[in-house]
Amino acid sequence: MPGSGRRPTLKDIAADTGLSMAAVSYALRGLQGTPETQQRVQEAAERLGYQVDPVARALASGRSGSVGVLCASLEDLWQQRLAAALGRELLAPDRNAWIIDSAGDADRQLQLAQHLVDHRADAIVVIPIDPAAKAWAKIAQQAPVIAIGDALPAAKAKSEVLFDNEAGVSTALRRLAEAGHRTVAVLSPSRRVEVERPAEEIAQRIAFGLKLKVRIIPCPHDLNGATDVARELLSSKPRPTGILALADSMAFGVYAACAELGIRLPDELSLLGYDDQPLSRLLTPPLSTFHWPLDELVADVVARVTSAVDTNRRVRRTTVEPTLIERGSVAAPPGRA
Repeated sequence: MPGSGRRPTLKDIAADTGLSMAAVSYALRGLQGTPETQQRVQEAAERLGYQVDPVARALASGRSGSVGVLCASLEDLWQQRLAAALGRELLAPDRNAWIIDSAGDADRQLQLAQHLVDHRADAIVVIPIDPAAKAWAKIAQQAPVIAIGDALPAAKAKSEVLFDNEAGVSTALRRLAEAGHRTVAVLSPSRRVEVERPAEEIAQRIAFGLKLKVRIIPCPHDLNGATDVARELLSSKPRPTGILALADSMAFGVYAACAELGIRLPDELSLLGYDDQPLSRLLTPPLSTFHWPLDELVADVVARVTSAVDTNRRVRRTTVEPTLIERGSVAAPPGRA
């Protein structure tokens, strides 16, 4: 009661309104009772200063009101934008989002996913680091899992929003091949095992058909780490004439290494990014990269979370397609201009 130091309970609202505790509970959740009764109960709750106990609500309803958003690495600027957008869109009077960074560690990501399950997350949205990990099967049995980017072949995820890496990577390598490049490096977040639509496997396969010599180079997302990798790559002999960075944040490291080594873009090296960061258009030359429809993807994921939590139904997967944005970082290799 106001000023009494005691937290009001359902019993207090029931006494104030003359209703049973069950009727008050249903009315507060909008499940039963006339609109007038629900309004009267809500007004009494506000007057008495009643607040829902989230733990009690979770135990009673089986829901915590929390959705875990499990990122692969928040050093990746695109994942930062995605996580921020999901956090905003998942906010509701009875729902919130936990944004969690896996820091590029596949084992850690699985531990964090189990932690979310243990803390009664209503659903888990994940950008998987190791999509083929068998542990996803157990996690998906305990909570709805919505995968972004790559499928989870070992798990029956509630739904999957896949990136069309087949289209993105093949378009990128064909663009470099058409410009005359024959030696290309692909900067990748990790060496992943073969799963459905992995960008690295696609790169190797497409390169063979285009008669390109391709090297897959593991590369971190942070600027210092990406610069170190690019510096070592560009100091090697022979160095590639073209680079596809599977994240613009990695491409930023190539720009930094080129500045240190005196390599001119695109005259001496062509470079393609992969996720159209706003800063990419401000570089010199502006980075050619791929645009992925972030707003549509976020709306799709949020709808899938709602469906998984409210109806417990599995939703068919969808595929997000990229668009190449030509700017100025790709040209013919030296000697073939």
